[in-house]
This record gives sequence, structure tokens and C-alpha cells, in this order.
Amino acid sequence: MEDNVIQVEHLTKKFGSFTAVDDITFEVRKGEIFGFLGANGAGKTTAMKMLTGLSFPTSGKGMVAGYDIWTQSELIKKNIGYMSQKFALYSDLTVRDNIGIFGGIYGMKRADVRRRATELMERLGFMSEKDVRVKELPQGWKQKLAFLVAVIHNPRILFLDEPTGGVDPAARRQFWELIYDVVDSGITAFVTTHYMDEAEYCSRISMMVDGRIEALGSPAELKSEFGAGSIADVFDILARGAKRSE
Repeated sequence: MEDNVIQVEHLTKKFGSFTAVDDITFEVRKGEIFGFLGANGAGKTTAMKMLTGLSFPTSGKGMVAGYDIWTQSELIKKNIGYMSQKFALYSDLTVRDNIGIFGGIYGMKRADVRRRATELMERLGFMSEKDVRVKELPQGWKQKLAFLVAVIHNPRILFLDEPTGGVDPAARRQFWELIYDVVDSGITAFVTTHYMDEAEYCSRISMMVDGRIEALGSPAELKSEFGAGSIADVFDILARGAKRSE
């Protein structure tokens, strides 16, 4: 479908005799926040690596941002943003220098980097910190900077892999406001999280168990389907059936 920015069909990844991702099929619609959940060892990190062009599948099909995961991984990388809990920033360089470097990595022209950087720094309150070295920033500010450089090139899809790990609840709420902000600007968000309260903020959620997607729908749909009061309860019901863990 034209409105799908991710389309996956029967995607499988094996490591020898071990099947990490087992025949998953799903789509992500343009402009939504898609939660990709699963316990440790469920296969979600392996699946995300295939979607972001970092690993090839064993079998199956996948399109991300309009590009084939088998043959166009470099084009996928140019059209997505990626931020993980262990985000990589250049700690000895300033905020402004980091933004410039990442803009260059994404192939942006210098004038476009300056324009986009000013826009984002103003939106995130970074203008007074632009000449501060990253190692001198508090953790919450480093997190916001990692988010900024992940969207500097205005990607079609933003992949967020455990982005709020290690920060306090107030900072987590503020971070989700940033996610809503970029989604409102037209970027689709693909999020993994261990915080089930955050999953409630997603448009739709998939839940993986032992390499397979065992539930897929909006938070309201999943709670109704499983007769649960919260997404945490749905997760607990599914996790009880898991046979493997990291």
C-alpha cells in the first residue's frame, strides 16, 4: 500500500539452526508511532537490524521508505534516522560540531545543515548550548542532542531503539513530546521500549515472542482482545508463553 512506509512479508533470520526472527509479516503506516515490543531474546533487535539495512534476512521480503531491504540498504540508511539507548556522539566536540558532522554523514549541503540545525536547536532549546562540549552536557541534554542529529536530515522514518533508557520519568515524558512533535511534522516513528506505559502512547503495537509476532493492533484493540487493563498486562500474558530469553 502507498501509505505504508514499512512493509514486511514472511521475514526470517536464522543463525545456523537458531531462528531469531521467525516468518513475521506486518506494515507500518505513514505518520504513525509504531511500537515494536518484546522481551529480551524475542528477536526485535535482530528484526530492527534488517529493517535499517544493518543485516540481511535469511528469507522474506521487506520495503522500508520505499526501498528494498535486499538490494537497496544504502538508500534505506539515507532515508531513515536511528537513535539507540547507547547513542553515539562525539563527546570532545561541541553541540554545533556534532550536528555538522552528522549532517555531513547524511549527505546534506552545509547551508541546509545550518538552516535545519538552527530550526531544531531553537525548537529543543539548544541555542544557548550550541558551543558547549558534549561531555559537559547533562544526560538528558545528550539524549535530546542524539534525537536532534537523528532527525537533522528530515528522514521519512525515525527508528528509536530503547531511547529513554536511563532517564527519569519527567525526562521520559518530555522525550515523548519530542516524538509527537516530529510525527506531527510528517516523520513516522518506529519505537522499541521496555516501558509499558510508553507503549500506551503508540498508534499501534506489535509484540514479539520467541521470534514471532503474537499480537498486533492499537493499545485499545490489544487490551480488548486479551481482556487486559493495560499494555503491561497484555505483555505479561504473552511473555508467560515465551520459551527463550537472552
